Amino acid sequence: MKKIFSILLVGIAIFTFAFSNSALAAGDAVNGAKIFNANCAACHAGGKNLVQANKNLKIDALKEYGMYSAEAIITQVTNGKNAMPAFKGRLNDAQIEDVAAYVLDQAEKW
Repeated sequence: MKKIFSILLVGIAIFTFAFSNSALAAGDAVNGAKIFNANCAACHAGGKNLVQANKNLKIDALKEYGMYSAEAIITQVTNGKNAMPAFKGRLNDAQIEDVAAYVLDQAEKW
């Protein structure tokens, strides 16, 4: 009985973590890769940042600068900030969500 209870608890913990991770994006990462390569890669190829090297798209930098969530990335891409231009008007909401999904998907790989 203890073993079944332990397995059940582990399953609940995994389920809770998987669906409560605020970094998860609802967009399509595959489509986001295409949009990213066409619109973002000039400055962010390989997750880098050619303008401000420390503010790259790698997971540690995203977390450090409060950008490790779909919401934060969507806001940044939509409105721009500092040297980054706004993509509102160039990309629609779904495309921006897809880019956010792609960035979050790649953050640990870059």
